[in-house]
Amino acid sequence: MTNAIIKTENLHFSYPAEGTPKVVLDGVDLEIQAGSFVAVLGHNGSGKSTLAKHLNAILLPSGGKVYVSGMDTADESKLLDIRRTVGMVFQNPDNQIVANVVEEDCAFGPENLGVPPAEIRARVDEALKAVGMYDYREHAPHLLSGGQKQRVAIAGILAMRPRCVVLDEPTAMLDPIGRREVLGTIKQLNEAGGVTVVLITHHMDEAAQAGRLVVMAHGKVIADGAPREVFQQVEALRAVGLTVPETVSLLWELRQEGLDVPLDALSDEECAQALFRLLS
Repeated sequence: MTNAIIKTENLHFSYPAEGTPKVVLDGVDLEIQAGSFVAVLGHNGSGKSTLAKHLNAILLPSGGKVYVSGMDTADESKLLDIRRTVGMVFQNPDNQIVANVVEEDCAFGPENLGVPPAEIRARVDEALKAVGMYDYREHAPHLLSGGQKQRVAIAGILAMRPRCVVLDEPTAMLDPIGRREVLGTIKQLNEAGGVTVVLITHHMDEAAQAGRLVVMAHGKVIADGAPREVFQQVEALRAVGLTVPETVSLLWELRQEGLDVPLDALSDEECAQALFRLLS
């Protein structure tokens, strides 16, 4: 593969602990292409959030390498360029919102990058429009819903114009409406804006919407491919404590009973059509 915006080579990471260090990443090799939408799926403790923090040098490898647009994350002189290239959005938007007015919060990142004021104004307006929060630009962030706050946090990253956005469980603290809003925003950024998206999640339905799915367990990548392909590995996913979408689970149970149904029907509509064909 060429055109990789992010590349990890034999990436190892251990947290210091009494006695033996706790291994969290155990030889991860990954290439993420510019413009792609990749979901990284795994249980708590699988290493997925630790991987996310390596993608813009919040953490540095204990062994192996991480490259962002060809820049080695361990090269301190490249740190600013790396963080300009890859922006991070975390679980809790309250930890990322720093100002009392939405548009001021959105301006914080570009101000720190030394962007001229007129350019900041244009970037803030563009970023807030991109996430559907422009009408709230003069609101106080703490009065917004969880989903709205998370969209403001995403706008703050977008105003810095990164080529890649890494979102570490951005819907973990949201209700279903907030989750839908944020996921819609993420897909729009990727499809219309061409931004590379890496979505860290433990929600099957979110992972199913990505173009590529990477599954992690015990610090290793155990599956990598299109969601349709990966979710057919029902036994392998269940063996590491992960479920599959309900549609796939239903079809898999029918297959166990000897019925001829496909396993790659992810959406409700596709599943319904598969059952209709079976019954007719």
